[in-house]
Amino acid sequence: MRKQLYVTCLLIILSAVVASCGRKIIVDHYAIIPQPVEMETAEGSFTLSGSTVCFLGNVGQNDPTVKYISRVMRQWHFNPVFVGKPESNCLQFIINESPDIDLGNEGYNLVVDNTGITISANTEHGLFYGFQTLVQLLPEDINNVRYGKIVLPACKIRDYPRFGWRGSHLDVSRHFFGVTQVKKHLDLMAAYKLNKFHWHLTDDHGWRIEIAKYPLLNDVGSWRVDRDDQPWGEADPAGEDEPRTNGGYYTKEEIKEIVDYAAERYIDVIPEIEIPGHCCAVLESYPNLACANDDTTYTVQFGPYWPPRAILCAGNDSVMTFLKDIMDEIIPLFPFNYIHIGGDEAVKHNWERCPRCKARMKKLGLKDFEQLQSWMIVEIEKYVKRQDKNIIGWDEILLGGVSSDATVMSWQGTKGGITAARRGNDVIMTPTDFCYFNYYQANPEYQPPAMPASLVTLDKVYGYDPMPKGLTAEQQKHILGAQANLWTEYINTPEMAEYMLLPRLCAMSEILWSPREKKSWEDFRARVARNVIRLKSNDYHVGVGSFKPWLTVDKDADGNLIATLHWEVEGTHIYYHTGDGNYKLYTKPFAVDKNSVITVLSFFKGTLKEQPYELKIQ
Repeated sequence: MRKQLYVTCLLIILSAVVASCGRKIIVDHYAIIPQPVEMETAEGSFTLSGSTVCFLGNVGQNDPTVKYISRVMRQWHFNPVFVGKPESNCLQFIINESPDIDLGNEGYNLVVDNTGITISANTEHGLFYGFQTLVQLLPEDINNVRYGKIVLPACKIRDYPRFGWRGSHLDVSRHFFGVTQVKKHLDLMAAYKLNKFHWHLTDDHGWRIEIAKYPLLNDVGSWRVDRDDQPWGEADPAGEDEPRTNGGYYTKEEIKEIVDYAAERYIDVIPEIEIPGHCCAVLESYPNLACANDDTTYTVQFGPYWPPRAILCAGNDSVMTFLKDIMDEIIPLFPFNYIHIGGDEAVKHNWERCPRCKARMKKLGLKDFEQLQSWMIVEIEKYVKRQDKNIIGWDEILLGGVSSDATVMSWQGTKGGITAARRGNDVIMTPTDFCYFNYYQANPEYQPPAMPASLVTLDKVYGYDPMPKGLTAEQQKHILGAQANLWTEYINTPEMAEYMLLPRLCAMSEILWSPREKKSWEDFRARVARNVIRLKSNDYHVGVGSFKPWLTVDKDADGNLIATLHWEVEGTHIYYHTGDGNYKLYTKPFAVDKNSVITVLSFFKGTLKEQPYELKIQ
């Protein structure tokens, strides 16, 4: 009976894929993201059809992959076909009897041949990722069109990740996103084999998690006046007694629902609770936690401000009691062994004039206020470690010293990550210039408002290598991986969040999963184009990308300068001239003179995009 239940789950999905409508499609090539470690094409093909049967081998009864597939089954409403053993015209899922060392816990093998499809792995986790790859073998519109037959080219795939930490971050403090949107974010992560969800739950702009012992955090700290109809940073002041209608928070039941949903997709959830700064929402709710002599009236913010003076009083014992009480309620909700405690951008002006903070420093023999922050961080770290948790903090936690067990998230370039790895701390790389997806992804003149900092294009993300240079082999072991960060100051709708994530999240997934030596921008660009179709068919909103070309210049055997034009969006046509005003369609590299200027125009689907650009030959 058990085996029939497992087979039912798989066959209903298969039936959904090939439900007979009399329509046939031949898949001509695959566009898998992230790129597998090894992929070989072979002669022959396999045809999925209504007569294809399915076999689930030695997978356990409580396998999360079965639960995941069962969920899909319920959504698609198809009748199963039972089979008791593998045969030809069959889809098989098998756990390896003898572990394949190279595959580890997350790797898999996938074979398509004339007899069927076989996915094998050491663990259910690997089978899950093999299933995600199988989905990408199918037509991009598979969720919207039912095919009678799908002809798949024969191939062999062997695959496993480069980095263990493959993260995606979502800030829900600046703008709140509900349970449905968070789940959709997790689905996106699972599709591209990302496995760490960093959930930024508290900041100056809203407290987003239910805390029973401190109800004002939710009654007051989770709400602000609504200014979403005005540009971030240009909002009108709040009116006297103006109602607070913008915000929200997750109940503990909703937190559990999301954490369980993530677990079904092999995604670990890391909550972030900001300490000691970024705390306007806390200080409006509980002003007694502010420093002595701090006469600021704090309110939940609805726009930017600088410097961020709000900071918890390090000399007030009630603050440490408050933080420990918060951890007591949060830790049971999150089974993964990390809690993110922030530690960034804590401006210490209030500490400098607070008699309680100065007294604390004197008592502890601390030299400066950075050491005072480190004392707070270490106190919280010791408390959460007693509950079998470790902390993660932004790279500022290095300034006053941290324990060797703390994990550092390096966002201010790579320097913090290098320093941490050299002193023996684990590191997650997330430098702003490559990993901050709240930054513009293309020319701001043609994009919705975003953070006006660095331009982070798809090509730039894809060109990033999370492994910093200059580390020894032993120090490199401390680089756990990297993650994309989506801060939501300028992002106030789920559609805009997806627009800013995609397709850049595809690039992040590939640089974290695929071997470095397999990277190819031109190949990736073509695969992204196919994935954009798939994403849109799944109701995701995808960024249009950058239409600004760039060039590289090399010398040929005779010493002549040869210019090569590059572009981001597959299907872009580039026209150029080198000073004579006679535009030509770019088809191949061409000779140029030193100090000359190339003027380029980008067309996409017959439409001129952006503006003429001048590219100088240096």
